[in-house]
Amino acid sequence: MVTGGCGFIGRHVVSELLENGYGVRVLDALIEQVHGDAETILPEEVDVVSGNVCDRAVVEKALADIDGVIHLAAEVGVGQSMYEIARYVDANDLGTAVLLEAMIGKPIKRIVVASSMSVYGEGRYMDATGRDAGSIRRRADRVRAGLWEPLGADGSALTPSPTDEQKPVDLASIYALTKYAQERQVLIFGEAYNMEAVALRLFNVFGAGQALSNPYTGVLANFASRLANGQRPTVFEDGQQKRDFVHVEDVALAFRLALEKPDANSHVINIGSGNAYTITEVAGLLAEAMNVPHLEPEILNKSRAGDIRNCFADISKARELLGFEPRHLLENSLQRFVQWVAQTRSVDRGNQMRKQLEERGLVS
Repeated sequence: MVTGGCGFIGRHVVSELLENGYGVRVLDALIEQVHGDAETILPEEVDVVSGNVCDRAVVEKALADIDGVIHLAAEVGVGQSMYEIARYVDANDLGTAVLLEAMIGKPIKRIVVASSMSVYGEGRYMDATGRDAGSIRRRADRVRAGLWEPLGADGSALTPSPTDEQKPVDLASIYALTKYAQERQVLIFGEAYNMEAVALRLFNVFGAGQALSNPYTGVLANFASRLANGQRPTVFEDGQQKRDFVHVEDVALAFRLALEKPDANSHVINIGSGNAYTITEVAGLLAEAMNVPHLEPEILNKSRAGDIRNCFADISKARELLGFEPRHLLENSLQRFVQWVAQTRSVDRGNQMRKQLEERGLVS
C-alpha cells in the first residue's frame, strides 16, 4: 500500500513498484490544494481507496491483504505549516498514528516513511580550520538585518558542507516538527512490534507532475508556475542559499530499494542528489530551459519564518545501504520537466502565498 499514492511523488513510486512486479493499493484523500491541477489517474491495475489516513475505518479497509507500506500521505510546506498548525499536526502526526495502530497484528513486513531534510534545520558547517562547527542556528536579529549567513560561536565565518544523518535535528518549523514526529513514530513502532521500518529524509524533489498551482509545493514548481505565467520568480533572502535537488524518479527508486534492502531496516537515510545549488542558480537554469531568460528572479531580501540558509545531502549512507545512485541531475533533467510544464495549466498563486505569510508577520 502507498498512502498518498495519487500525489506527485506517490504516482512515481506506484509506477516504480508496478514496473518491478508489485501489486499496488493506494490510499489518498485527493486534497484540492494538492490535486487541483495535477494528473491523478493511476494505471487500472492499481487498487485505489479514496479516504483520509486519519479515518481508522478507511485505513483498515486499505490494509487488507497488504504486506508492505510506503507512507507518503502528509501536508507539505514550511510556510503554510507556520499558521495552519492544527492541520499539519493532524494530517502528519495523527494520520501516522492512526495508520500504525491499524497495522498492529497484521502480517506487514516493512513500512517505509517519507521524512524530510527540514528536520535538520541548518545543515552541516565547517569552521575556518576545516572542523565541524557543531549545531548552528541563525540569530533572528541578524536575519532581520539582512545578514543571512550564520556565524560560528565566536562570530567567525562558516562554510556549508554536506549534511549526513548523524547531524542532530534542529526543528525550525512546524512542518519539520511533524515530519520528525512521523519518522520517530514509525521507527519506534517497528522496534516495538518487530516490524521492519525505514525513514527516508527527502531533500528538494523535482520533476514532472508537481502541483504547479500550489504555492507551498517545491521551489522549482513555484518558479515554473511564475515563469509560465510571464512573471519573474520571487526569491527570498538574497538567493544565495543552497539546497539539494533530487529527481522524483530517483526518489521513487529509493523507496523501492528501501522496501527491499535488508540492511536498511531501522535506519534513517538521506535521499538527495549529493549536489548543492543556489536558489538563484536554479531560477536561472529553469528560465533558460523555458526560453525566458529575460525573466530574471526578483530578489526580495526578506526572510520567511522557519526558513534555513543552507542544507544539502551527504548520500553516502544511501549508497551503502540501498545501492542508491542518482541518475537524473538537475542541470541535465530540466527539459522533460519544461515540456510537461508547457502542457499543464497552472495558476500563479505566489503573490497570494506571500500575502498570507506577510499578514501573519511571518515575513521580515
